[in-house]
Amino acid sequence: MKDMILESLLQAAFKEYLHKEVPKINKPSREEEKNGEMQENEGHMNLDITKCFGETRANLSKIIANYVVMLNQNKSRCLGFPVNLDFDYDALTPLLQYHLNNAGDPFLGSGYGQNSAEFEVCVLDWFAKLWQMEKGEYWGYVTTGGTEGNLHGILMGREKFQNGILYTSENSHYSLFKIVMMYRMQCVKVNTLVSGEIDCAHFKTLLLSHKDKPAIINLNIGTTMKGAIDDIDLVIQTLEECGFPRDRFYIHCDGALSGIMLPFLKQAPMINFKKPIGSISISGHKFLGCPIPCGVILTRSENVNALSRDVEYIESRDVTITGSRCGLAAIYLWYALQERGLIGLKRETQICITNASHLLDKLHDNGIGAMRNEFSNTVIFERPLDDDFVRKWNLSCEGNVAHVVVMQHVTIEMLDSFVSELVNKRKVWFQDGQRKSPCIANSVGGNNCACGLHNSF
Repeated sequence: MKDMILESLLQAAFKEYLHKEVPKINKPSREEEKNGEMQENEGHMNLDITKCFGETRANLSKIIANYVVMLNQNKSRCLGFPVNLDFDYDALTPLLQYHLNNAGDPFLGSGYGQNSAEFEVCVLDWFAKLWQMEKGEYWGYVTTGGTEGNLHGILMGREKFQNGILYTSENSHYSLFKIVMMYRMQCVKVNTLVSGEIDCAHFKTLLLSHKDKPAIINLNIGTTMKGAIDDIDLVIQTLEECGFPRDRFYIHCDGALSGIMLPFLKQAPMINFKKPIGSISISGHKFLGCPIPCGVILTRSENVNALSRDVEYIESRDVTITGSRCGLAAIYLWYALQERGLIGLKRETQICITNASHLLDKLHDNGIGAMRNEFSNTVIFERPLDDDFVRKWNLSCEGNVAHVVVMQHVTIEMLDSFVSELVNKRKVWFQDGQRKSPCIANSVGGNNCACGLHNSF
């Protein structure tokens, strides 16, 4: 009886499918593609999943083709987010035929043979050398991104000091405050300097107020909005001055973007495990550039024992935040590091910094308040008044400022085009004389502000 009802429903659905007109998706003409212009209705493709017997490959190909055109158009104006869009992984296309799953401890492998644990360990070995860790002293894995890296790093600190207080600056990534909620930790926000760097004078006051509890500290190796780098040496000195020996604090370093760039910049602060830090995390899709969000967490091997347990089912040790992990991510990272090498990464770092400096000069030359922290490829400036302009250039905003993160795909030509359009827009915004450059001294410092009170350009 149930089979007859199901068959009847399928027949009815099939009749409806035969008589229903398949929505047409118009592919942009060659001229439109050439000019980088999309049709007005391009952002409103019919993506509803309604076909009982599946959609045709031809129609699916049209939808994806249109989507690719939209992505390419967007890529040419993607300025506000720390992601490297300049990569080519065509050589790895054959791997899309396989389900690569890195369950368990990458150093042990697992019973599931379709994994990329060997590639993952090679990536971890590379970062261990970068951050000066000896073989056997470290443990880590390839994560889904910076948030998971922070989740794991802070978790190790909490397990080490279960009554500890988490200290993190007010400019920390939003994932830190989500972690506080998830782990139900006591958290104390530390003030920051105008640069966005942690204010160690305020940090000292807070430590002295909570001397009875161990300290778990999150340090930013490049803050989200300003790219500021917390001074690890000064933080450690402050801990010692407040009577916190090394067995009463745990430091996690959130190096999502800058953690991999600093080693390639002369005179930049040294971030490594020769200092008393517990863990470092980076995002793989940011500076390295990957088609999927991913990252790396590296820690001292003794920190993970409290988190691990043997699992017979996978023939490995469960010690990661997630169980199954994308095996492709480890290979993308391995490929990116192998292909570019140290020389290539150093060259890309220097180009990003140079181009960011160029953008800062262009903004200042046009009377626009802006700043850039040393060793950072992030330029922060007056927030544009037009939300459509903000969306067009994929800008990231906070309060009265916005920023551009100059990544590998961001060329001088893109930056010049952006500034030129911004300057023309400002002429319209300020043409009535009623509006003027806003004061952003609190965000960038008086010497970088272009308002009537602070204008020094």
